[in-house]
Amino acid sequence: MRKAASGAAPGRPLPRAFYARDPVVVARAVLGRLLVHDSPQGRVSGLIVEAEAYRGADDPASHAYRGRTARNAAMFGEPGHAYVYFTYGMHHCLNLVTGPAGKASAVLVRALEPVEGGELMRERRGTSATARLARGPGNVARALGITRAQDGLDLVGGALWLSDLPPRRGGHRIARGPRIGIRVGLDRDWRCFLEGHPCVSGPAGGTPREGRARGAGRFPAPRLTRP
Repeated sequence: MRKAASGAAPGRPLPRAFYARDPVVVARAVLGRLLVHDSPQGRVSGLIVEAEAYRGADDPASHAYRGRTARNAAMFGEPGHAYVYFTYGMHHCLNLVTGPAGKASAVLVRALEPVEGGELMRERRGTSATARLARGPGNVARALGITRAQDGLDLVGGALWLSDLPPRRGGHRIARGPRIGIRVGLDRDWRCFLEGHPCVSGPAGGTPREGRARGAGRFPAPRLTRP
């Protein structure tokens, strides 16, 4: 686990303009950024190492593809809010709402490198393996203490926020590949990740240039995702 410097401030929340962009752009931009949750039990945080972009009406893999519902309403709101959904009767998944209001899009946070609040994360997850604490979208939400109660939360002025500190990528190159756990929209390389990072939940290899992840089509896909 990467340790926060003693007494170091975690920065300030990123402005709304950061989120008011195409979700693929935001999915790349969040890599290495510090995600913080000031939960009632204490502060937990981690660096985003893997994220997936989802659009709305033009993306058949998106929850918003067929329009607005009570479940996905946050996706249609102002950018810079959280969209949290519950899936398979067991997992919550955290998404960052992007783009202009009314045109649904979001970025699914797939994996974090833990930074602060490791003991609380281990308690919530029931494991001591650092690389596994927040690997996979369901585990991200569990480690951070995220539930549907945080759906619609303002990321610019609430308890859940993305820091404006410079990204920390530890020398890992940014790579892209197909999204995981979907059956449609497989031709879109909208999964962004830090190549070779041990906390990445899906295939972590990459090509020499930014592009399709090496071997991404050869790995079994976990049954999670779809904001």
